[in-house]
Amino acid sequence: MPVHKLMKKINWGIIGCGDVTEIKSGPAFNKVTNSSLVAVMRRDAAKAEDFARRHNVPRWYNEAGKLINDPEVNAVYIATPPSSHEAYAMAAINAGKPVYLEKPMANTYAGACHIAAAAKEKNIQLVVAHYRREQPRFKKIKQLIHEKAIGETLLANLKLYKPPLTKEELTDIRNAWRVDPAIAGGGLFHDLAPHQLDIMYYFFGEVEKVNGVAANQGTNYKADDLVAGNILFKNNIAFNGVWCFNAARESAADHCEIIGTKGKISFSMFSGNTITILANDITTTLSFDELQHVQQPMIEATVQYFLNESPNPCNGDEGAEVMRLIEAFI
Repeated sequence: MPVHKLMKKINWGIIGCGDVTEIKSGPAFNKVTNSSLVAVMRRDAAKAEDFARRHNVPRWYNEAGKLINDPEVNAVYIATPPSSHEAYAMAAINAGKPVYLEKPMANTYAGACHIAAAAKEKNIQLVVAHYRREQPRFKKIKQLIHEKAIGETLLANLKLYKPPLTKEELTDIRNAWRVDPAIAGGGLFHDLAPHQLDIMYYFFGEVEKVNGVAANQGTNYKADDLVAGNILFKNNIAFNGVWCFNAARESAADHCEIIGTKGKISFSMFSGNTITILANDITTTLSFDELQHVQQPMIEATVQYFLNESPNPCNGDEGAEVMRLIEAFI
């Protein structure tokens, strides 16, 4: 029986304590029941030490292998840019430790499949951090779809338009890596669309057909800044999405509509905390509390899964499927 099957508490080690771990995820590891953050790693030793000091983490490292092999660490959260996800995930899996892996799961679909297959082969628990699945707002949307609040669901339309990054913004390493295909796998589409495509997959299930187009219209960096794609799910629900990262500021948009035979559900993916339901000529708006740490519900579900108390909230095959859709679009 693998060691992780005997765990009573999850003692986390984080590989890559950058921006995402400051508020979105990091503090939540100490706020979830039966969970504790005991070690962090960053290649820059001074930054690793600084993070550990500010977040009251007992130990820090500047080598991933040392964190993975720390005997007190019994689960690993990988929060580095996508280019290193596969190597770090494989190292943790080979060490027999459960993995919570940031999205996108890997730089490529092939890399994601490699990670998922290794976890299954070695019987190691793996969760992909598509954390919107566990947020109350998106769980409510799924419930409304299931309850046929808008009748039979027919299609979903999504648009995300943003102005181009400025020259100044592109000089900031926190932005620059996100549009470097060698590090991110692509551009801002690869950074943001995994959240959206996973939610569609979470809502509608298995995919029948997928296609898309991509272009670099602004030529501000090497990655594509326009992507359009279509999905037909096996239940005959259609999806179409457009992502433009070279739009006028006045055209900025973050909007999704799910259309049914008796109405529609409208919401934003990255902004706001409401859902608007229009059905039978009645408009209803539901509001949800802002989350202090947006990943906390997913981390809670992951801890429960690692302790064998609940199902996997997002497994490796699901994470890999999102990468397949991304590659089909571009």
